[in-house]
Amino acid sequence: MSLYTRLEQRLERNSDDAGPVRGEFSLVRIGMIWLAANLVVTTLLTGTLFIPEVDYGLVILLIVVGTLIGAVVLVLVGNIGTRTGLPTMALTRGPFGTRGSLLPVTANVVILMGWSWVQAMLAGIALDFLVASVTGVSMPVLWAVVCQTIVVILAIFGHEGIARIEPWLAALMLAIMAYIFFVAFTTFTPAEYNAIPEAPTIYTPILVLDVVIATAISWTVLSADFNRFARDSKAGIIGSGIGYSLSTIISMALGATAFAFVILSGGEAIPFDPVSIIEPLGWPLAIVIFVSVMATNTMVVYGMVTTVVNAVPGTRVKFLPTALILGAISVIGATFFGLLNQFTTFLVTIGALFAPVFAIMIADYYIVKRGAYTPAILDARGGGRYWYLAGVNWAAVASWLVGAVLVYLWTYVWPTPIGATIPGFAVTFVLYLLLSLRERSKHPAEPSRHLSRTAEGVEDAPREARA
Repeated sequence: MSLYTRLEQRLERNSDDAGPVRGEFSLVRIGMIWLAANLVVTTLLTGTLFIPEVDYGLVILLIVVGTLIGAVVLVLVGNIGTRTGLPTMALTRGPFGTRGSLLPVTANVVILMGWSWVQAMLAGIALDFLVASVTGVSMPVLWAVVCQTIVVILAIFGHEGIARIEPWLAALMLAIMAYIFFVAFTTFTPAEYNAIPEAPTIYTPILVLDVVIATAISWTVLSADFNRFARDSKAGIIGSGIGYSLSTIISMALGATAFAFVILSGGEAIPFDPVSIIEPLGWPLAIVIFVSVMATNTMVVYGMVTTVVNAVPGTRVKFLPTALILGAISVIGATFFGLLNQFTTFLVTIGALFAPVFAIMIADYYIVKRGAYTPAILDARGGGRYWYLAGVNWAAVASWLVGAVLVYLWTYVWPTPIGATIPGFAVTFVLYLLLSLRERSKHPAEPSRHLSRTAEGVEDAPREARA
């Protein structure tokens, strides 16, 4: 029996790739997974975009406020995953329909692939800095490929491998980050950071808030993928809420502080350039960047695979070959370093595409469907509650298009005093509810139930059985 066959059989025996699962992870374990997930270089470097365009103290406040707002969306969507056992994109079949869900599913795969490329590139740059400082040889593209290859190998082992490695990576990164903060604030005082003159060009306080919220939206595409492994709603909501919020605030604040440190040190401060902040702070920051990508990109690649495997219920798309194909594409794409120059546009695109999707998902599950999805969500055949019209819920599609267009316009054409993400989310939420009033009235309230997979097929098991 070949190594490939043995690995495929092992993954099949411990499959978490298709259909609903029964969660067992504690609050602390979920929290550590999310804590490690967003202690990541992209979040850290996002903080470098805001200084000196906005006052340092205000930037830190906006990071905290925006993170907490975005975390509300993340935990609400993640809780649907905990209650149903389904990953995020599989849940889009509820509001969008069995076929209609392929629209957000396709967008999600493209977005996650872009995330994996960007993070692999940044890890390659950080690792190249470490190697070049010793050997004098610089090969960032090669190291990006090496980093992404390691990530793909880790992702193949699914949530079990992620759960085992994430807590250790989180502890390591937190320790090094604490050291970097210590160096930053023992070299310069908080008053000196606050005294850096503002030099606004692109970013305003509202745009900073929007970007921070968009970061949470970008992570929400994976919220149910991992929170479905929580043993109950309490573990999922509190664990992911605290883990995500702490990691984002720490990472973005570190990025803003490191960039301000470079300015105060008289160095060349280049936004979203890891080398410009690594050089004055040295190898500890380079290690944080490298390790963070190993933790986060593993989740991203795993999320891509899970999305494809769960795209159409009832299909026999297997985890391992899907992981190998998508992994190969992610490794090749990690060589396209030009994408780093488009990161801000990339974040705005995520917000425009997915803030409306999550508004629709939250409205549909908690209000329209009254907090319950039935086993019909796993049925690819025509008919049933999630078939709508030829497999598409046009009310959801229309609401999504309106919301996405409005977020784009309010970002680039008609900026609003409260940004684009919040009003876009609100308009989409209300519009979908108005278009779905008849749908809600047709279905009486149902008890919350968990969809579980059995040897005989899919059954509707009581939620209490998950304890």
